[in-house]
Amino acid sequence: MNSKLASGVLTALIYVQVVLCFAGAATVLLRDRVSAQNVAAETVVPADAVRL
Repeated sequence: MNSKLASGVLTALIYVQVVLCFAGAATVLLRDRVSAQNVAAETVVPADAVRL
């Protein structure tokens, strides 16, 4: 009975670690995306540099 309880606890801890890993990765990706959008919005391109 104790080994089943320990197994369940360890399984739950592994699931929690995986969820936290995904949350951390999503946070980094979204933060990089927002900062890239801010840089693009603040970039000024001279009118004579754009020729079609």
